[in-house]
Amino acid sequence: MGIISLITGWPGPSGFGSATTAEQATAGIDAANLTVIITGGASGIGLETSRVLALRGAHVIIAARNMETANEAKQTICKSYENAKIDVLHLDLSSLKSVKTFADNFIALNLPLNKDVQIARNNAGIMFCPYQLTQDGIEMQFATNHLGHFYLTNLLLDKMKNTASATGIEGRIINMSSVAHLHTYEEGIRFDAINDKNSYSDKKAYGQSKLANILHANKLSRRLKVFFVLLIPEEGVNITVNSVHPGIIMTNLMRHSLNLMRIMKLLTYVLWKNVPQGAATTCYVALHPNLKGISGKYFLDCNEWPASDFARDPKLAKKLWDYSNHLLDSALQRS
Repeated sequence: MGIISLITGWPGPSGFGSATTAEQATAGIDAANLTVIITGGASGIGLETSRVLALRGAHVIIAARNMETANEAKQTICKSYENAKIDVLHLDLSSLKSVKTFADNFIALNLPLNKDVQIARNNAGIMFCPYQLTQDGIEMQFATNHLGHFYLTNLLLDKMKNTASATGIEGRIINMSSVAHLHTYEEGIRFDAINDKNSYSDKKAYGQSKLANILHANKLSRRLKVFFVLLIPEEGVNITVNSVHPGIIMTNLMRHSLNLMRIMKLLTYVLWKNVPQGAATTCYVALHPNLKGISGKYFLDCNEWPASDFARDPKLAKKLWDYSNHLLDSALQRS
């Protein structure tokens, strides 16, 4: 794997590469016994992920902030596949109250939960936005791209554990990260200055949030392995946690820097993917049987890829885990 493979689309060890589409990456896979939550599943690569997983037979829960767009997405998919199983629930990842309400509403449906695909595209994914705080008083990119997902995972983890235990089917959590995790602040995560307006950089704040996605996935993966396999082996929980970079795709996520992205695309056009290609790695990691038992990894172009030194630092991951829990506790107490 390397820049040549990225440009040419030549497959890597998995048999897939940058030119692979989501349908190709999941060809022949039967997901009829799976229930999948897809945050940001109403547009862009999130919609393509929803479509392809529904095509494979999964019961897809589209979690979206814009319910009109989400219902249109549902109708579009159902027109193509009359047997598609799609439900829509409201979720605004920038609001901890909304995250809690979504989790309560999903649990009330009394459905199993096999896969939690946290894309956070158009629904709430924020990229390069001007400095702003959420209603919970947290910097928008960190809150939406990391903390909202962190909280959602906490709220749904018992449901995933119970489903995996009852069905014997491996649960999978997929965090959408980005190659942008390489471009973050000097210290990786600015624990002492998350909300500092004066030193805020829209690009580095985005990279920080994407680094947090990988650190969260890696730490949760280690916790599940250690706690449920080593300490309580008779209760071993069959859940993997991985992170993915979808590739460079022009979507509504880039609305805050559209002109910059257009210039970048002109200069680096051979590196850009279309939407079906952009959804491939997420669908591959969510469904492919070759990844059974694979956890705590970072994927690009449907192949395992080395993340940054920061992303692979277990001490930084633990510090982020503790910091995120503290941030959640403080915000929830204030609300």
